Amino acid sequence: MINIRLKDGAVKQYEENVTPAQVAKSLGAGIYKAACAAKLNGELVDLRTPIKEDSTLEILRFEDDDFCKKVYWHTSAHVLAQAVLRLFPDAKLAIGPAIDNGFYYDFDLPRTLNVQDLEQIEVEMKRIIKEDLPVERFELPHNGAVELMKNKDQKYKLELIEEHAGKGENLVFRKQGDFTDLCAGPHLISTGQLKAIKLLSCTGAYWRGDAKGPMLQRVYGISFPKTAELEAYLTKMEEAKKRDHRKLGRELELFDLFEEGPGFPFFFPNGMRLRNALLDFWHEEHDKAGYVEIKTPMMLNKELWLRSGHWEHYKSNMYTTVIDEQEFAIKPMNCPGGMLVYKSRPHSYRDLPMRVAELGLVHRHELSGALHGLMRVRCFTQDDAHIFMTPDQIEPEIVGVIRLIDRFYSTFGFKYHIELSTRPEDSLGTDEQWDRAKDGLKNALDSIGKKYKINEGDGAFYGPKIDFHLEDCLGRTWQCGTIQLDFQMPERFDLTYVGEDGEKHRPVMIHRVILGSIERFIGILTEHFAGAFPLWLAPEQVRILPLSERFHKEALEIEEQLKQIKIKAATDTKSEKIGYKIREAQLKKVPYMLVVGDKEVETNTVSVRSRSEGDLGAMQLAEFIKMIEKEIAEKRI
Repeated sequence: MINIRLKDGAVKQYEENVTPAQVAKSLGAGIYKAACAAKLNGELVDLRTPIKEDSTLEILRFEDDDFCKKVYWHTSAHVLAQAVLRLFPDAKLAIGPAIDNGFYYDFDLPRTLNVQDLEQIEVEMKRIIKEDLPVERFELPHNGAVELMKNKDQKYKLELIEEHAGKGENLVFRKQGDFTDLCAGPHLISTGQLKAIKLLSCTGAYWRGDAKGPMLQRVYGISFPKTAELEAYLTKMEEAKKRDHRKLGRELELFDLFEEGPGFPFFFPNGMRLRNALLDFWHEEHDKAGYVEIKTPMMLNKELWLRSGHWEHYKSNMYTTVIDEQEFAIKPMNCPGGMLVYKSRPHSYRDLPMRVAELGLVHRHELSGALHGLMRVRCFTQDDAHIFMTPDQIEPEIVGVIRLIDRFYSTFGFKYHIELSTRPEDSLGTDEQWDRAKDGLKNALDSIGKKYKINEGDGAFYGPKIDFHLEDCLGRTWQCGTIQLDFQMPERFDLTYVGEDGEKHRPVMIHRVILGSIERFIGILTEHFAGAFPLWLAPEQVRILPLSERFHKEALEIEEQLKQIKIKAATDTKSEKIGYKIREAQLKKVPYMLVVGDKEVETNTVSVRSRSEGDLGAMQLAEFIKMIEKEIAEKRI
């Protein structure tokens, strides 16, 4: 017998090799039905994991952990594949993972799916859920796995199996009723644990993301344990459609993307006003924080990228060319150029820390299928900075960056969470350097009481990193800010400083971005505010609305006064009724409207309308100016 300590502190005895599923069942039918996964001795595990010794165990539900959601959605993907095979027996299965919000499965089908097909597949999925089929795990050696998938005529699965040839490992399968799939899991105990399910869309997707490979059909879905949760999610999705930055970008004349430049965004005058307001704030905060600004070339030669390690680790994402019989690359990152700036003159320990910022335009080759508005583009401006410092300055500098990031996100009203990402398999440097770098980041977070999650193996190839995931008004998260501690670049570029002892020493370096990509951050802001930007960011802050042509002169004089004090103002001189002009200004999400007519001219006032509060009544122009200047200065949201 073994002892298992449960979450409430109770200790129960079970036979050796008992599974979390069996423990859950012994605790009650309700706990068993709600169980998605378990935490065994602090580690997240599948419910079928055998427990071999005295342990602590926590049974987890869907809402308890992101891991549980992935288990729920992974099982949902298998039910989707089973339903498709029942309706299209000749379908070829590719892959079907859980993703951050739901699941998908890729299929090779004899024809393109339509809306009615998705409805029928969803009906069949609900039938499979009602059948409450046990999800069983089994293993086969390589030959047995090949034979099984050949019999099922599943060529994509055979390709995946062949990748394991010669490794001597058994392959893991999952079976539910008449359906079997190559899959290590994890999964729920049975299909009956799924409740509310909805298929969302179908798109094209290349097999394994390779544009030269077969085009498959990718079906996306979502599922929840309760119908109310599904309905709330679908309502949020509808709201997200209304806030789609691509749609708002066109309607508000901010930005767009054209076929002539896929992945290369165009910014219009309104978008540039918004962008410049954002960058003015960026410059102001960086000046306060002691940064200097540089600009490095967009294209540099191959030798530099070999030295930095990018040619080896990142070349497939780089645009290259040949000039004067020498290979060049358009920069995908600003870092190597920053190294050359540091090396351009000698440095003393008295110069450090040296905080060097760059708003650098970078280019990265993204697959066409991955492009998405401003969120995934092929060229973008990184709000980069590199901090060169002595080893004993690591923690205070990281703390300074964290506080700067916090100031930025708080200004926009964003909540955020933090992840600390550790050494990946493909990395440079020694164990000692990586441990020292990781401890520096961890100690900085701990010293200011910031909560964070460890993200094992997801660091950059040259060092561990802290990632900041901000949350928008719909609860969606976006990874924007990052802090990366790097011992490798200074080594590769032979960066030095003269220490107090008169000897040369190697500086340590921080790579950091706050907004991440300026373009992507503008996309996030557009959706977060639904295009109704705060006054200080708005591309048009005030619109003057004359009641008729008689008042154009007075309206244009007000516009000129506002422009003199750098208020972004415009006058609507169209021959339309005032109601139409107000509606149009509201549709363009202008924060303030000033109506000018007989009464206003007589009393030397303006009638003020607010985008959010409606009619504010008559004000002296000076009074209105004082009010909005205060709102802009405070950066109210």
